[in-house]
Amino acid sequence: MALSDILVFAVNSVLPVILLVALGYILKEKGFFSREFLKVANKTVFRVLLPVLLFTNLAELDSFSQLRWDAVLYVLAAIAILFGIGLLFARAVPDRYQKGVLLQCVFRSNFALVGVPLAQLMAGEKGVQAVAILSAFTIPVFNVLSVISLSVYIQSESGAGGRIAKTMRGILHNPLIIGVLAGIVCVLLKPLVHCLPTGMTLFLGKFTFVGTVLDYLAKASTPVALLVLGGQFEMSSIKDLKRQITLGVIGRLLFAPLIGIGGAALLQGLGFFRFDNGTYAALIALFGTPVAVASAIMAEEMGNDGQLAGQLVVWTTLLSAGVIFGSVLLMRALGFV
Repeated sequence: MALSDILVFAVNSVLPVILLVALGYILKEKGFFSREFLKVANKTVFRVLLPVLLFTNLAELDSFSQLRWDAVLYVLAAIAILFGIGLLFARAVPDRYQKGVLLQCVFRSNFALVGVPLAQLMAGEKGVQAVAILSAFTIPVFNVLSVISLSVYIQSESGAGGRIAKTMRGILHNPLIIGVLAGIVCVLLKPLVHCLPTGMTLFLGKFTFVGTVLDYLAKASTPVALLVLGGQFEMSSIKDLKRQITLGVIGRLLFAPLIGIGGAALLQGLGFFRFDNGTYAALIALFGTPVAVASAIMAEEMGNDGQLAGQLVVWTTLLSAGVIFGSVLLMRALGFV
């Protein structure tokens, strides 16, 4: 694996996101996208396309039999630490509609979209397997924590019991959580029924139309979400949100790689565990990538500051190529990938 390949991959991962956001912005400015259309499109992405994407990502797993519990527990612990750091970052902004957005930015990455190709480039099949296993845990955790983040602050006028009840209802009724749970159930049922991955044979090998429809919807989710994000993007708000954007970028692209990737290297050096190159490739894809595109759609739909969420997606994406390249360079120098 040449370092130039990693740099090219990082650039190729970032530019499609930026170009689609830019296209959405241009189409809005030219009058193709109205505010009402963007509102409906945002709802469609959140309630239909993204849940299908999450379902298919999980449904493609063959089983959970290849779990490495040391890697799973480490990743969950790192996400928990980042969630704690995000809580501190959230205290730095007075607007309660921005607190959950900033918190979400710190712990939630674009793992679901770029994890597999990035890990495959670094470690081949080992990387793909590590991403597939870790995604079964990180996708549900990310979405549950995001619902909590985007609910708890804007419900501050309720009592503690009311906030907890509303947050729990939000988790149970959230379309993304439903998509994740459906995917997990599908994997668990595979040994018993013919519930095969999207794009493969469904229903005893004859009727593939369900898989085809799900595949179409899943593939549509990211480009549509990015176009909507671009349509909602406001250049004039950058100056007003400069402090919040800076905090989000620092949390996502500095603290997350240091804790998630650097922490693993440090603990392995101290002899606590020994991860293979596939696991390190997955850790770079998990902790070195920008905030998830879905975070902006989710923030807007749940009544938080969607403008800040969109800005954080754009800026963490723009700056993430250097972080990905630097992480790979350092891990290669240490002999981990």
